[in-house]
This record gives sequence, structure tokens and C-alpha cells, in this order.
Amino acid sequence: MLYAIIAVDHPNSLPARRQARPAHLARLEALRDAGRLILAGPHPAIDSPDPGEAGFTGSLIVAEFSDLAAAEAWAAADPYREAGVYSTVSVKPFKQVFP
Repeated sequence: MLYAIIAVDHPNSLPARRQARPAHLARLEALRDAGRLILAGPHPAIDSPDPGEAGFTGSLIVAEFSDLAAAEAWAAADPYREAGVYSTVSVKPFKQVFP
């Protein structure tokens, strides 16, 4: 089943985000390589694809997991959580309608 992982960044967390990014991307690449990643990306803090020093306000990941507990466990181990980037993370079942 698909799950949406919705994270909100702490204010001024861009330096921590930059430092933890390689490990965060490696986990996403593993999901992608297993055919389980639907989409992933950050929410820019301003109306721009490259927000520069304005940074980001959070992230969205939609991926396939065996159940809610597995999705929550995966989200709990995200390097951005360990680095203190995320202030809150919610995991919800997701029903894809389009495309």
C-alpha cells in the first residue's frame, strides 16, 4: 500500500538539511531502486524552484510499504529526523488516483 510521509521543518534548519542530505537521498534512492518510490521532494519556503538561503519548510514522500507500521518505522529513521531538520512527521495511508 502507498503511504504519504509529510514532514515539517524546524525554522532555520537549512544547514542541518544540507549536512544530512546525502544520507537522506541514499535512502530515497534505495526505495526508488526497489520500485517503491512514487515521488519525493521538499517544499520550498518561497515561490521558487530554487529557494536559495530561504530554504525549505518540509518534505513530502509517497512510497509503498507493507503496512503503516513499516512506513512509520522508515520515516522515524530518516537522517533528517536524526539531524533535527524535521519538527513534525506524519505518516498517512495514501490512495493514488492520478496519474
